[in-house]
Amino acid sequence: MGSTDTPEASGSAAPAAAVGDGSAEAFAERLFSAAVAAFELTAMDLGLRLGLYQRLRGVSMTAAGLAQLSGVDRRYAREWLEQQAVAGIVVCDDVAAMPEERRYGLPETHARCLLDVEDPLYMAPFVAFPRLLSDPLPELVSAYRSGAGLPYAHYQLHEAQGAQNRPALANDLGGWLAAVPGLPARLRRPGARIAEIGCGVGWACIYSAEAFPEASVDGYDLDGASVAEARRNAADRGLGDRVRFAEIDVAQLGTIAEPLDLVFAVEMVHDLSRPVQALAAMRRLAGADGVVMVVDEHVRDRFEAPADELERVFYAFSVLHCLPVGLVEQPSAATGTVLRPATLRGYAEEAGFTAVEELDIGSDFFRGYRLVQ
Repeated sequence: MGSTDTPEASGSAAPAAAVGDGSAEAFAERLFSAAVAAFELTAMDLGLRLGLYQRLRGVSMTAAGLAQLSGVDRRYAREWLEQQAVAGIVVCDDVAAMPEERRYGLPETHARCLLDVEDPLYMAPFVAFPRLLSDPLPELVSAYRSGAGLPYAHYQLHEAQGAQNRPALANDLGGWLAAVPGLPARLRRPGARIAEIGCGVGWACIYSAEAFPEASVDGYDLDGASVAEARRNAADRGLGDRVRFAEIDVAQLGTIAEPLDLVFAVEMVHDLSRPVQALAAMRRLAGADGVVMVVDEHVRDRFEAPADELERVFYAFSVLHCLPVGLVEQPSAATGTVLRPATLRGYAEEAGFTAVEELDIGSDFFRGYRLVQ
């Protein structure tokens, strides 16, 4: 091909247009803005872990008051409050007041995003992700050099990942299931049976059980910490007798005597080393008449660069987490977070499905699919 081909690893210079037409100054400004955001997210993570935002909601208090209520040092409380006010996260009643007399509060609009776990705008898990994804960075450097994977448990990500998806599951799961004609009515029948593979900390199972009180629900996951948390969450909601969780590789499940009405997977097929085997297991669990449903990231149909912020988030998460996790078992499909529709269709066909129907689930973050027997 011609001279505009992408250069090989030999180090030949790339045309300027291939790496961006902006100035070095503009890129430096972008990096500085990203650094500011990273610093501020870390300070917010500190505030969440210390319970400071909860104390500031709906009140106005001094640093001394916050220190007393939250059990932190007074000087630390003052510095954190001043930083949060400078960042526009909390508000200061009178910036001209003496430092010890300034009063601070958390606006309700910000409290929703940081504290309300079922609010559609809840974003606190994203505050924690930079820390959680960077903790295993030394291991990740080694993995990138060796080609090995990095086990999911090394990230300690299960609680934040469950919390990230919880608002969508609390508010939108019913709509997702209603996108399959007749499915809600079927799940309302006495004796209906539902199973989720890769259930994580259990919220999809729990909200399914609450929406369909006649149904029994089983969740399967390989991560022991996630399964333990899922059981606690179900017990806390009074569902321990109807929602069950098992630590198991769903690909090892054989044909069952009574097929299920619904078998679904939420934001996890892309993490699997062996997605075809897992989808085949879902097909067996559903039998000839059950519904098989997959919900995964709302990625673009094809690779484009540069891309929007959502695609950037998906790819960054893949680089730091999903691809390494998917490479633990070998051989691996090595999918990564960006599971494009065509890739899922290929996996589904190999697993024995005849078609994949994209569902209109009304989400900017997720795409829904029905896998047809």
